[in-house]
Order: sequence, then structure tokens, then C-alpha cells
Amino acid sequence: MKTKSKTSGYILRSSAAALLFSCAIVALCSAINLPNNQPNSSASQDNAAFSSTTTHHSRSLSFAERVAYQTVIEDVYWRHRIWPDSNPGPKPPLDKVISQADIEKKVAEYLRNSQALEDYWQRPLTGYQLQAEMERMTSNTKQPEVLQELFEALGNDPFVIAECLARPTLTTRLTADVLAQDKTGRFESLRTYELQIAREVAAIDSTPNVFGVQVLQRMRSNGQTFHRPYHLPVIASPSGGCTDDTWTSTTLTNAPPGRYLAASVWTGAEMIVWGGETGPGTFFNSGGRYDPSTDSWVPTSIINAPDGRRRPSAVWTGSEMIVWGGWGDCGGDSFCNTGGRYNPTTDSWTATSTTNAPSARSRHGAIWSGSQMIVWGGRDFDTLGFNTGGRYDPDTNSWTATNLTNAPVGRQVPTAIWTGSDMIVWGGCVDESCNQGVSSGGMYNPLTNSWILIGTTNAPSARTNHSAVWTDSEMIVWGGYNNGSYLDTGGRYNPTTDSWTATSTTNAPSGRSEHTAVWTGSEMIVWGGTNGSPLNTGGRYTPETDSWGVATSTTNAPSSRYEHIAVWTDSEIEMIVWGGREVSFAGLNTGGRYCAQSGPPTITLSANGRKVGGINTVRLTWDGATSTDIDVYRDGTLIITTPNDGSYTDSTGDTGRARYTYEVCEAGTSTCSNNAKVTFRQ
Repeated sequence: MKTKSKTSGYILRSSAAALLFSCAIVALCSAINLPNNQPNSSASQDNAAFSSTTTHHSRSLSFAERVAYQTVIEDVYWRHRIWPDSNPGPKPPLDKVISQADIEKKVAEYLRNSQALEDYWQRPLTGYQLQAEMERMTSNTKQPEVLQELFEALGNDPFVIAECLARPTLTTRLTADVLAQDKTGRFESLRTYELQIAREVAAIDSTPNVFGVQVLQRMRSNGQTFHRPYHLPVIASPSGGCTDDTWTSTTLTNAPPGRYLAASVWTGAEMIVWGGETGPGTFFNSGGRYDPSTDSWVPTSIINAPDGRRRPSAVWTGSEMIVWGGWGDCGGDSFCNTGGRYNPTTDSWTATSTTNAPSARSRHGAIWSGSQMIVWGGRDFDTLGFNTGGRYDPDTNSWTATNLTNAPVGRQVPTAIWTGSDMIVWGGCVDESCNQGVSSGGMYNPLTNSWILIGTTNAPSARTNHSAVWTDSEMIVWGGYNNGSYLDTGGRYNPTTDSWTATSTTNAPSGRSEHTAVWTGSEMIVWGGTNGSPLNTGGRYTPETDSWGVATSTTNAPSSRYEHIAVWTDSEIEMIVWGGREVSFAGLNTGGRYCAQSGPPTITLSANGRKVGGINTVRLTWDGATSTDIDVYRDGTLIITTPNDGSYTDSTGDTGRARYTYEVCEAGTSTCSNNAKVTFRQ
């Protein structure tokens, strides 16, 4: 009932704009006789006939209704998109990131595609196809809770779900298929014509399209009764669980062309892939969005997209993916100092400024600080390792150079992570062939525009093409290559104590480079890479116990590869890997989802911060612990052992901006809670 009320509100708000839109369309349509598109009078006749002889009356959706339903769909996805903890200020409402006009454009686009497909095939999409698409979604979904939210937002009405969720997904896929197969150019001209001259897009009525006009006519002549075939399928695994240490392949349908050295981000709702190379020498300025809830790919727009390139860096801001730098079609085969901001809600690109941008480069590192993208390092033709960088502010579309004082020695392919207050860069190489690694790094604070070199005592050996993750209290680096050796070693760096601890090698995966690594909240998962030959193996490392668990399964795992991408899907407890290459230079467009279901923590912790006498003060509350005493950790350091009475108040002694990560454990044990974060803005 609440969802219906919300949808009704959207309908009312969009009716005025839709009325003006529809009036303009009807006026145009009455004056224009479109070529090869005679009015489909038989459809409306059949519709009228059946509405008078069956218990299911004719039903259609107005353009305003479609816009309203599209708005609630966008609202579900926006709620699930990650607003980084480091971002200053609250997550904005949906209407601040997408306009009414943009939502109307999305609806008009899928209706245009639907009409163009009908014009091309000389038959409409059928109800059987839309029902099959709903069933495909419910059977293949990898985010059943999100799909359930989408269904509920659409009132659990199978007709509305078919029209407003299944139709856009199906027409996107079929349009891509036809464009790939049509050699005459007729379909493209139909779509171009549809874009140039408005059609009465609001007039798509699904009732006659359920079986198709000819089938309806045959049913009527036989005296058969028409029953709407739409029904709400059962969503697979509604609990959202998956089986630990198992793989499921990603769909190939409508997936982007195969590539390696692409950029990717996880938004909280979808994985975005962009750029990369196949060939060599064929660079992409295209990409795709993979939605696990519907197990479907949607291509990213190429309108105003940056030039094609490999090795661009990418960060997620909470509302946009920013890509920058790389090597590719930037004025011919060259290094790039250009980039773009991609908004998945509007499927649109905005170029990043080049004024005061860092010099063109590839193989650099990049992070998102909460308000800026910071890039550092990399190389070009003449400089094999930059020690320069820049901070890009998307709000002002402007660049500020990073300070050179105390900056680490220049390098390419450093790893870069964000701690919540600082960027840490480490490792990389300084030679043409990138065989000779370095074992140093630095910590950059954007507020003070200053560098601190990090300690080297007990640091891992020199390496390049390694991986790094941030655990909320430590940076873990692992693997890589140096002087002909593939490494299976690593280290944990604690910036609070400026100290290193070696990672265990017992049961560690075999040495490798150009692999991927993700942080799950309790484990680091490494996968793929090369040791001279591509690999499809990996491992899971738990820093709390300094141990490697059982190696990742190879059953149903993606084929061996390196230079691929990987993201962690947060609440869906899955790692998604995609793309990369094997021995040849042909890029892969396959991938897989790896389940790392380790179960929820036995102790649940929450944290709330406030100023008390100007001091940053945090109130911790927990339940699920059974011990007499509790160990309280702040930023990985034990601050107190306190009675297990369910709460503790931490007066930090700090007064300014700060970010803390808390964990509580049963005293003297590794039975611990989830991590709880608190940020003080000032």
C-alpha cells in the first residue's frame, strides 16, 4: 500500500510534463505519415473486441505512468548505490542526481527501441517473450533481495513488471543483437528515424501484444477466451544466500566485447566496466553495466565518452565513476591526460578538465578521498616513473597538483589505497620493462597537501604488479613480480604505528603477478594472474589469524586469465571477476561470481558519535557476546578490556576531523564483531 501511494505521487507529479509531451507527439503524429509504418488498426480492434468478451479488460500504461514506475525503479537502485563513508555530507535524494527529463528520456528510449524492433520484424514483442524475460530474471538473479525490492516498488503487479522492468531489459538486449546481425543498416536507420521524429511512444499497449495480433484473431475466430499470461514468478533463493567457495558464471548475453586492462567500479547496485584493449592496438571507449539483480548487461553510452584507452584509473564517488589517464587513442597512439565522469543513473558522460591536470600518463594509481580523485605516479614515453600527481574536484571540475616535498621516488604501477584520511602508495617499478620492483612508499594527506615516507623495516621485498587492499586498519600487499621471480609473500602495514608484519606463506596461493584482490570485510581474496602462464586459482587470507584458508575452488571457475578486473559486491558476499586475457592478445568477455559466505559475526556492534565538551566521543553498543569481559579495539588497537554489559563510551581525546573504526571481541579470543565506523566532519 505504501509503495502504491508513492508511485501514485510520482504519477501525479509527472502527469503535467507528460501531458505536454504527449500533446506534442500526437500533433506530430497526426501530421506525419511515417514510411513503412502504417497505423496498426487491427491491434486496437482486437483489443476492443476482447475487452468486451473476457473477464480481463484491456489494459495499457500511459506515458506518465511509465515515467512514475521508472522513477521508483531508479529510486531502488539509488538506495543501493554506495555513498562512500569518506564523502562529506549526507547522500543526496534521487531528484538531485537525475532530473524528470532524464527519466522521461529513459522511458522514451525503451519505447522507441520496442517500436523499432516491431517495425524491423513486422511483429510486436509478445507477452510470451516478456513473461520469459521475467522468469529469466527471477531464475538467474544474484541479488534476490534487490529484485524483490524492484517487484515491490512496482506493486508486485506482473503486468507492470513485464512492461516497466522486463521490456526495457529485453529490448536493450534484442536491439544489441539486431544491430550486431543486421548488415543492411535498415534497423539502424529505423532507430535513427525514431530519434529524429517523435512517435506516439505512449501508445504501446501490451494487451494486443500479448500473443500478437494474428494469434488473437485466430483465438477469437475459434471462440477461445483470452487470459492474460503474465504471472509473478518466484524469485530464486529469496534469502539471498549462496554456497561458500562456489562459482557461477556471468551471463554472456549483451556483455561488452572481450578486453583486458579495463577499468571497473562497484556502485552498490552494479559493476561498471569501461575501456581496455584487445588486439593489441584496439582500444575501447565503450563498456557495460552488469546488474546482478537481473543478471543482465546494459552498454554504457559512448556519447561524449573519453577516447578509447587501456589502463585508465577509475574511482566511484557515490554518484559517478571517474576515469582518467591511460594509453590509447589520445591524439593517436599516446598517453592520455584526459578523462570523464560517467553517471550510471543518466547513462551520460561529462569530460574532466585538462587545465592544470597532471601530465599525460599510464600505469598510475588513483583513489577517491570523499571529495576528490587523487592520482599519482605512472609513466610516459620519456619518464619511466613520475613522482607527481593531482587532485581532481568534480564539483568545480578543477585540478590541484600534489606536493613534491617528501614525495616517494617516482614509479609506475604503484598500488594506492585510501585509509579514510590519507592515500598510501607502495611498490611498483622504475625500468622500461618493469622487471625491477621497489619496496618503498609514502602516505599523502590531501588536507595538508603533504607526504610522509612510510617505514621500510620488515616491509615486503621489492615488487611490481602486486595487489593491495585496505582492511579499515591496515594495508595488505601481496604477490607480484621482481627480477624473474613470481612472489607468494606479502605484508600488513599499520599506518598508526608505521609498522609492517609479514603475511604467512603457509597454504598461500602460488606466486603470481597481475592478479586481482578484494577485501570482504574479514578476508582478502586473491585470484587469477600469471606465473608465466595464466592462472584460475586463488586464496583467502584472514589477517586476524594471519592464515590462508582453503584455496578458492576451481570447479566452474572462469578460465585462466590475468589483467582482468574484480569487484566485491558488499552485502551480496560475492566477488565478481570479468575480462582479462589468456596467452593471446584477444580479450575475454567471460567472468564469474565467487561466493565467500563466511556467515555473519556472532557479535553485532553499532557505534554513534557526538561531541561532548568538544571531544569526539563514541557510544558503542553490542549484543551476542557470552564472555565475562570484552576487548574494545579502535583502529585495530586494543584500547580497553571492559565488562560485558553491552555498552562502552569512548572519549577519544580528539577534537577535530577524524574517522574511527571499532571492533569488539570476547576478551582474549578471536570471536569478534563486525567493524563499526564513525566519522567526525569537524
